Amino acid sequence: MAEGENNQTEQVPVPDEQARQRNLRVSDAEREHVVELLQRAIGRGMLDLDEFTERTDIALAARTRGELNAVLIDLPGLVHSDAVVPATSIAAPAFVPAADGERLELKAHGSSLVRRGRWRVPTEILVRNKYGETKLDFTEADITGPVVHVELDTKWSSVTVIIPEQGAVDLNGITEVKWSSIDDKTNSTGKAGVPRFVLTGRVYGGSLTTRYPRRGLFG
Repeated sequence: MAEGENNQTEQVPVPDEQARQRNLRVSDAEREHVVELLQRAIGRGMLDLDEFTERTDIALAARTRGELNAVLIDLPGLVHSDAVVPATSIAAPAFVPAADGERLELKAHGSSLVRRGRWRVPTEILVRNKYGETKLDFTEADITGPVVHVELDTKWSSVTVIIPEQGAVDLNGITEVKWSSIDDKTNSTGKAGVPRFVLTGRVYGGSLTTRYPRRGLFG
């Protein structure tokens, strides 16, 4: 009798921890972290622009850690560590710092912030403007990476973002819109495009317009 009970105990299945980790849901911070890793891969010549765009779309649409890591599996030296650690570990911040540490901060109060022509664009830009106008024209800019994160913190301010014709925007990260309007004239959110401009933050009492450059004498 005791021998039979011991046999039953030995047959209890052991949970597959790796499978459980693969099926965990991922956060926006994890998705953006993987996009940063893909950006490093394109900088090292591991991916071309088409592959980067395809994998970025997969990463941004991923629901589980297994789906998210599928875009990194054949890239040596690039690992999304959050996908293999226990779920109790500390989560990544919502806005992941750039790999090269560069971040351009544009601040104004009751004034205009304008960047156009040949200007250097890092992978991260923070815009804080109250009671003013902001215009970011990327059409002739020196863009250092395939993905540019633009964090907005604007109040009673209009924001215009002009992107190159081959580019795309992602407005899903605009978390707060109050007494404001958003007009995406590019209609490119969720579509492939390089460079990709990921906008996050809030627009309070103003407007946000994203568009391609106008053709003709006046831009």
